[in-house]
Amino acid sequence: MTARPAEVIRTGLWTNNAGLVQLLGLCPLLAVSTSLVNGLGLGIATTLVLMASNITVSLIRDIVRPEIRIPVFVLVIASFVTAVELVMNAWFHELFRVLGIFIPLIVTNCAIIGRAEAFASRQPPMLAMLDGLAMGLGFTSVLVVLGAARELLGQGSLFSGAHMMFGEGSRWLELQLVDGGFLLALLPPGAFFGLGLMVAAKNLIDAGRARRLRQVRVEPVGAAGEPA
Repeated sequence: MTARPAEVIRTGLWTNNAGLVQLLGLCPLLAVSTSLVNGLGLGIATTLVLMASNITVSLIRDIVRPEIRIPVFVLVIASFVTAVELVMNAWFHELFRVLGIFIPLIVTNCAIIGRAEAFASRQPPMLAMLDGLAMGLGFTSVLVVLGAARELLGQGSLFSGAHMMFGEGSRWLELQLVDGGFLLALLPPGAFFGLGLMVAAKNLIDAGRARRLRQVRVEPVGAAGEPA
């Protein structure tokens, strides 16, 4: 069954967000999100790999035997991760050094192989690309929000290291809002606390929305057809 584009976008960005709902790719998410720029860099790299691997898997889905589909999918993903790694090393070398091992580890991100198996291998190329874009942007948004919160609480700054991604001319973006910060926010426990709060906030929003929908659908009606 072909999925609807609007539903694909909503699923990737919110309903089945890789970071908040699936809780996949948590190792790089928690390790790299010490600043907004780090999170944005890893998020963009992951999104590019997701889109490219989804398109490729969709294009070859009818010529790959089911018995060997997973090794083939992993090979496809590893090829695109290598390409992204080389590009970052060549043009964003300083950011590449900061992100370090977590760039090649995109290969092991369960969200990518999961989308290849669950969606791209069953859908046409355009929808597969849209799914990769939506899932990647959903994952990136979590990285950026968590990175910004940790950087602000831990260092009192925002956009620290922006020049690594946007060039020397972007140093004006680097804001020092508060002197010092709360060290725990930059440590691994701070990452878990931050992600936990984000998951709780999403669940509260979803619960509130579901409650309002139930109230609308079960609106009591009086004998004269007017609300009781």
